[in-house]
Amino acid sequence: MSAADREVTADGWVLVYTPRWIRRVAYWVAGVVIAIHLTFGLLLDISYTGVGVGWSDKIGLIAVGFVIAGAVLLLTRSRLCVGPEGVGVRNLVGERVWGWDEVQGLEYPEKGWSAHLLLPYDEHVPVMAVQARDGERAIDAMTRFRELQGEYAPAR
Repeated sequence: MSAADREVTADGWVLVYTPRWIRRVAYWVAGVVIAIHLTFGLLLDISYTGVGVGWSDKIGLIAVGFVIAGAVLLLTRSRLCVGPEGVGVRNLVGERVWGWDEVQGLEYPEKGWSAHLLLPYDEHVPVMAVQARDGERAIDAMTRFRELQGEYAPAR
């Protein structure tokens, strides 16, 4: 595929990969957590146990459920971006971009669940977006990464 045939996003990325399996699981888990906290929050005073339970207690329990669900949903943010300028990795919170002069490759460790972006001096960064659970999609993403690395990275 030539450079002219590629679709480039508004941010200048040629490849943007997000995981599928962890997103599905995170949405499901967040929904279950909210449902449980909402149910127990509303049923907190269904029988008298000797302790006075008010609306603030109910709202507090429900709010805790939303906070936990929000923390679980951080798993849906992971992505791998590749473009002419370099490689961007966003895991839970922040995104970091490395230029092609720093990136040495992308590998999948033998006993790991996500890929590693290889950097100089034996350093690596976990890439939570490329996970074993995604199967062929993850393999395709790594193959595509290596093609783009061959095109954009300086010769070593």
